[in-house]
Amino acid sequence: MSIPLWSAPVADDPVVATVSVPGSKSASNRALILAALADGPSRILGLLDARDTQLMMDGLRMLGVDVQVAERDATGNLTVDITPHFMTGPAAIDVGLAGTVMRFLPPFASLAHGEITFDGDAHARKRPMATVIESLKELGAKVYDRGNGRLPFMIEATGELTGGEVVVDASKSSQFISGLLLSAARFNAGVTVHHVGPPVPSMPHIEMTIAMLAEHGVQVRRDGASIWHVDPQNVAALDRHIEPDLSNAAPFQAAALVTGGSVTVRDWPEQTTQPGDLLRDIWSAMGAGVNHRAGGLTVAAGSTLTGVDLDLSSAGEVAPTVAAVAALADSPSTLRGIAHLRGHETDRLAALTTEINGLGGDVEEIEDGLIIRPRPLHGGVFHTYDDHRMATAGAIIGLVVPGVEVENIETTDKTLPDFAQRWKSLLSGDRPE
Repeated sequence: MSIPLWSAPVADDPVVATVSVPGSKSASNRALILAALADGPSRILGLLDARDTQLMMDGLRMLGVDVQVAERDATGNLTVDITPHFMTGPAAIDVGLAGTVMRFLPPFASLAHGEITFDGDAHARKRPMATVIESLKELGAKVYDRGNGRLPFMIEATGELTGGEVVVDASKSSQFISGLLLSAARFNAGVTVHHVGPPVPSMPHIEMTIAMLAEHGVQVRRDGASIWHVDPQNVAALDRHIEPDLSNAAPFQAAALVTGGSVTVRDWPEQTTQPGDLLRDIWSAMGAGVNHRAGGLTVAAGSTLTGVDLDLSSAGEVAPTVAAVAALADSPSTLRGIAHLRGHETDRLAALTTEINGLGGDVEEIEDGLIIRPRPLHGGVFHTYDDHRMATAGAIIGLVVPGVEVENIETTDKTLPDFAQRWKSLLSGDRPE
């Protein structure tokens, strides 16, 4: 079956626009888990309406949690009411290609009763899951898998998890730690997580988990940079509002940089634990003007688009966007600290190297990142490997390189629904919502 190609629109003029982006996927899926564990009903406003969050809501419903969508706003966000319930199987949970679902739901599901199976898309079966499987076994769960540390697997849940101390190597994803911390307050002995191995990537996501737990009254104690402890305790119900997804704002800001324009993202928070907030420093290093006012964050292209040497270990999710911009810069760039991207929706380092070079670029894959040497690019097919970040990277390059065709642009529905229409509105000056 042929995969549809999307002709990336070319910008005839500098992109000047004001945009709104939907709610943070990372915060949305954490909020859903915490609401389902709470001691009463909760309401979440501004929850992202995308494939990853729908998979999380469907998974919670499969386990017996009452999840009701109250309304949907013009930005593409939901207001959702969650009422915790007695959780029971059997249940077959589809994780799709969502890292937060495949790594947050299994610890939660271990508190249910019955057999709970997990499986997902073909690419999901390639993503590392051994840390989740082995840590749950170490904490007292009965988990049955094929012995390869991948999906599919089954939890024979008894309604409780012993908990206690667990040693993990979370060097491939901070989600392994966040997944345990989110449900730890409901384990009989809580949890003490010891990380061993290379540094944990995307540490701001663990800070997000800890901050959101604290809002529910759950305290996480830390011992240095590699030990986290949660005592068994109550998870208080609360209503919350989800921030805009700052990482999903990156492609729109990139459009300003590569076309010599200016883009304002509405409602950019003053303070946040989202890794996407690092975009302020990244774009500034590449020569852009960055101005944060009450109405939002404005990124305006500078006189040159400068190459950079960046450690993106704290914000690897924006690396594909930065790589696309770097391929169009006026000097080389080195993106470091992102070896863990080999275990995302696809091997993003290999994919970016292959696709940018396929358009005439010069990208070299190194042990923990990429070296990008700008070259004149030409049109061609930009394959996405069912990876939403690859799709938006292709769209960015297509703004200034005629003839770029992005494979399966609909894969952006994973975290940014209606991307193609939003992109079209961006170029037409319709000030997309």
